[in-house]
Amino acid sequence: MLRVPLLDSAYGCRAVPRAAGAGRYARGSLSWRVKHHKDAYGGGIGQIRGWCCSGRSCIRWRSLSGGGTDAGTVVGDVDEALRHPANAPRWNPVKAIRRFTVRPVLPDPLRPLSDLARNLRWSWHAETRDLFQSVDPERWAASGGDPVRLLGSVPPARLAELSQDRPFLRRLAAVAGDLNDYMTGDRWYQTQPEELPAAVAYFSPEFGITAALPQYSGGLGILAGDHLKAASDLGVPLIGVGLLYRHGYFRQTLSRDGWQQEHYPVLDPNELPVVQLEEPDGTPAQVALALPGGKQLHARIWLAQVGRVPLLMLDSDVEENDLGERGVTDRLYGGGSEHRLLQEMLLGIGGVRAVRTYCRLTGHPEPEVFHTNEGHAGFLGLERIAELCAEGLDFDSALEAVRAGTVFTTHTPVPAGIDRFDRELVARHFGPDAELPRIDVDRVLRLGMETYPGGEPNLFNMAVMGLRLAQRANGVSLLHGNVSREMFSGLWPGFDADEVPITSVTNGVHAPTWVAPEVFRLGARQIGAQRAEDALTVGGSDRWDTVADIPDQDIWELRRVLREQLVTEVRERLRASWRQRGAHTAELGWVDGVLDPDVLTIGFARRVPSYKRLTLMLRDRDRLMDLLLHPERPVQIVVAGKAHPADDGGKRLVQELVRFADDPRVRHRIVFLPDYGMAMAQKLYPGCDIWLNNPLRPLEACGTSGMKAALNGCLNLSVLDGWWDEWFQPDFGWAIPTADGVGTDPDHRDDIEAAALYDLLEQRVTPRFYERGQSGLPDRWIEMVRQTLSLLGPKVLAGRMVREYVERLYAPAALSHRSMGLDAARDLAEWKTRVRAAWPGVTVDHVETSASEVLAELGTTLGLRVRVGLGELGPDDVEVQVVSGRVDEEDRIADAAVVPLKPVGSPDKDGRWVYEGPLSLDRTGPFGYTVRILPAHRLLASSAELGLVAGPSEELVEAAGLLMR
Repeated sequence: MLRVPLLDSAYGCRAVPRAAGAGRYARGSLSWRVKHHKDAYGGGIGQIRGWCCSGRSCIRWRSLSGGGTDAGTVVGDVDEALRHPANAPRWNPVKAIRRFTVRPVLPDPLRPLSDLARNLRWSWHAETRDLFQSVDPERWAASGGDPVRLLGSVPPARLAELSQDRPFLRRLAAVAGDLNDYMTGDRWYQTQPEELPAAVAYFSPEFGITAALPQYSGGLGILAGDHLKAASDLGVPLIGVGLLYRHGYFRQTLSRDGWQQEHYPVLDPNELPVVQLEEPDGTPAQVALALPGGKQLHARIWLAQVGRVPLLMLDSDVEENDLGERGVTDRLYGGGSEHRLLQEMLLGIGGVRAVRTYCRLTGHPEPEVFHTNEGHAGFLGLERIAELCAEGLDFDSALEAVRAGTVFTTHTPVPAGIDRFDRELVARHFGPDAELPRIDVDRVLRLGMETYPGGEPNLFNMAVMGLRLAQRANGVSLLHGNVSREMFSGLWPGFDADEVPITSVTNGVHAPTWVAPEVFRLGARQIGAQRAEDALTVGGSDRWDTVADIPDQDIWELRRVLREQLVTEVRERLRASWRQRGAHTAELGWVDGVLDPDVLTIGFARRVPSYKRLTLMLRDRDRLMDLLLHPERPVQIVVAGKAHPADDGGKRLVQELVRFADDPRVRHRIVFLPDYGMAMAQKLYPGCDIWLNNPLRPLEACGTSGMKAALNGCLNLSVLDGWWDEWFQPDFGWAIPTADGVGTDPDHRDDIEAAALYDLLEQRVTPRFYERGQSGLPDRWIEMVRQTLSLLGPKVLAGRMVREYVERLYAPAALSHRSMGLDAARDLAEWKTRVRAAWPGVTVDHVETSASEVLAELGTTLGLRVRVGLGELGPDDVEVQVVSGRVDEEDRIADAAVVPLKPVGSPDKDGRWVYEGPLSLDRTGPFGYTVRILPAHRLLASSAELGLVAGPSEELVEAAGLLMR
């Protein structure tokens, strides 16, 4: 790989390569050949591409020698420089003119180190990390705990020494053997019934596996990474699919006045823990998408091995692409609408093609279930429809076959958080002159159009498409499931929001990644290392009762050790941040007094959209200062978070917080740490006593940072939103009261909720932390820590989450997929078409009960008789139901019970059918019922799937007295 200094051209002359190794570059009418040339710079330039500066005076180029990519500049007369290297311009001798990725040659006894480094299980396996640390502790620290970087920096003499070190080799053999057992042995999944899917493909725009592979921005990516790691621990045959961003997400620093600065360091795949997927002949495996105008978007496939789970990552920075296409995977969540659309087409369509390629090359079973993690990957359904159309299915039949095996997870509680594209932009990228040419563009557009009241008819909604292409969908907490059903209810007209077919699986976190080693060791002392590991990965129990046996003194000592480690980490990061902001070492003596390992420590770290309210704590600054500087019960706060590069409002919030934290009066008690990421988080969660979360309810879909903190014995102080709304108990935390009623002024709401936060801290949280019992320890605080570990611990595990996905979504989807053969798909599509056409003729004509009074006793069973019109449909096409339950003042039925009615005899002379059944009066108070007709088919996952329902007319309701009181 070649790297030389870059020249920032002000002339903007794009030079487009035409062939590898040689290309024609043009500016206006000027053009010249650039030859593949070994010159005075010391080797093959490779493919030259980039920018010319003015006429023939300079050119910025890229070299792809050796499979890497980088950039450099040749200045001067290009032809002259290539013909006569001695006349080439002089380079600054301090700067490297070439850069290589040099891989270490490991002695044979150390070869297993390479396999261990390339499998990301090391990121959550303590023994593997300890082994790498023992190779060279100083270089391990300098590498940021990245085995690939470590092995690239260890001197050959040290490797030779280790190859003769028998204790080290025994440890290496043991760790390598453990990895082999982990990869090949049966785990939880292999002990389950045979109807589970042979494989599941899991698509996400970002994955947070480890800081050594920075392909994530926040919670969505961390959740996806935890999903893969937990699937690996459980033995679930998952294939992850994402993109490889050459700049990842941005790195964050601060200016002197506290304004967020973004930096995008180039990531070289050759220096990451990934390998290139290759064809049998050794050439890189690729996928390609058709673009308008006859162009193509090519992408290489990189493989990250996440334990047992392969993660396929598509990279468009390949020589076959023009400059624009090379930049499609440049950065996460960057660029304009078309850039994002191309990313999502590559993720979805290209991702399916990458999965097919991987399975062909490796023999991995083909996925029976495709899981779309948020709407970004929704186009995967279109590619699978196109595959089936190529086998002879029509679009509608292929749609049914694809839906049967698709799961869609939404993480977004507000419509503004969903990717939406102009319909004309989408239309331009599909059809005869672009991608999926055999599929009618109107059919593509109809999948994503907001065809419901309040929708934007000219926008293509990725979440709407995801829901229409999936037979099963879920939110990520109970509350978020409710919010999602309400938000998307327009897709199922005629149904109450609680009947919308979107369930919920509450998120979890991968405990081996997020639990501090000290916490794990404390648990291992109680029950043994293997049982502790199983408890954190597989889970399955409702309580960790053995936590009750841990002495108070051990818990309190553990908490102080973790707090002390955080203080050390904060001071190092704060000092580095101030140096980046321009401070001199002589100015930073005060940093040594920042934070105190014996002071109540609050953590707040997350992305910085406005709804998460980073600065709510600053609402009353005098009150906050009193809390920070209290002479007997002080608190200290560690804050971190990134605002989206395009979100100036979020950047202003960061600056406001930073400026407050810069105040010499409080800077020893509150700090803002820039560049929040996984490495920081793994120190921050364990070291805090309180994890603060104060979003606008109900805009937090789940929020998993508090889960990670809880697994380390940190107590939660949070608004009742996301997972905390579901699992909060006063035994292990506090709920911040909210003012989320209709019509509350936003500023007034913030005032109310900030005051409630201050009250909790002043009156309940700090007194409990500082009060001491007879033993001299904070007994009541320690008991809350104990309850957090024993009661919350088993709930918040990613292992629990993935098992729920397997049992409640993946297994049913696999059964639907197997039932949906080509003939079954055709039959279902034809049936749906027939039912939709005939539905206007479906009516409820008459309802009567055996009751003669409006008062009845609890436990009474009434007879119900209903006459319905089915038009061109028959009883096999529908289900007639009685829906009953308590009613409110507007006669709306709550907590409804649904009972199907049975047809009696044949249709009458008018073609009407009679249905009968019991109506049980099983609740006291106002009670009501109604009757409705729904489509019914054995291959439907939900009776609401078609969005069709017929009920009694208002006149019939009034005449029949359907309401029982």
